[in-house]
Amino acid sequence: MALSLFTNSAAMSSTNALNQANSLLSTSMERLGTGKRINSASDDAAGMQIATRLQGQTNGMAVAQRNISDATSMLQTAEGAFDEVSNIMYRMKDLATQGANDTNTQDDRDAINDEMNSLNDELNNIMGNTKFAGDNLFGASGKLAGPMTFQIGSSSDEAMTVDLSTTLSGAYGASGFNGLKGAGAAGASGINIQSAADAQGYMDGLEADLASVGKVRSELGANINRMAHTSANLANMKDNTSMALGNITDADFATEASSMSRNQMLAQTSMSMLKQSNSMSGMVMSLLG
Repeated sequence: MALSLFTNSAAMSSTNALNQANSLLSTSMERLGTGKRINSASDDAAGMQIATRLQGQTNGMAVAQRNISDATSMLQTAEGAFDEVSNIMYRMKDLATQGANDTNTQDDRDAINDEMNSLNDELNNIMGNTKFAGDNLFGASGKLAGPMTFQIGSSSDEAMTVDLSTTLSGAYGASGFNGLKGAGAAGASGINIQSAADAQGYMDGLEADLASVGKVRSELGANINRMAHTSANLANMKDNTSMALGNITDADFATEASSMSRNQMLAQTSMSMLKQSNSMSGMVMSLLG
């Protein structure tokens, strides 16, 4: 290598090495500080593109999990209401069966009427006032009066439709439960048992109502169970997608700490060599002395 006053190749090489070491050191320190391997698109352009898609998917699945939880809570509220409806109907069936026995006096049947009407009022109260998030669940304007669509995934294809309208209309009509409305059952003045035959008519109506309620509860339970499986599968997908995202974006602390130590030493040695190379210009002056 020629000894030159204008071109100090050793100093330039040391400067380049120092700049490169400082750049790598800065990158390692940034990754250790943020915990992320990709802090800008320039760190890994292809990785950033993949990570963006994965992040969008995991975010969507997290929201879908909350959607499933909300939908499950709503259906469980409806099923709980029908559970109490069943309990009331069991008691009404017992009362109707009791009223069908001719050992009862009219006073006895009047007492049965009073309790039957009170229980029927509560049935209508449950169906008219069971709410979720402030909205009625049942009735013509209730949430379950028509099909409902639940978003259960991060894509538009992952949707679940629940339609209980037909089953609900079979259990409950505009005037009350099907077995307790209309001529020969509950008239304008409500339930009225005057004879064993009247009581037997209510017994038949309540049997039909209990069958309808059982069908509603069965459909609700089936959809609740499906959502539980959907939630479990969604959690599995979300966990594995998050792991894939972490593999791309998360910093490996062991690797980055090792890189930082190496580049710190390289920066120090490059700086030392730069100092030494700058002293070479003094050798030119010694030749002129």
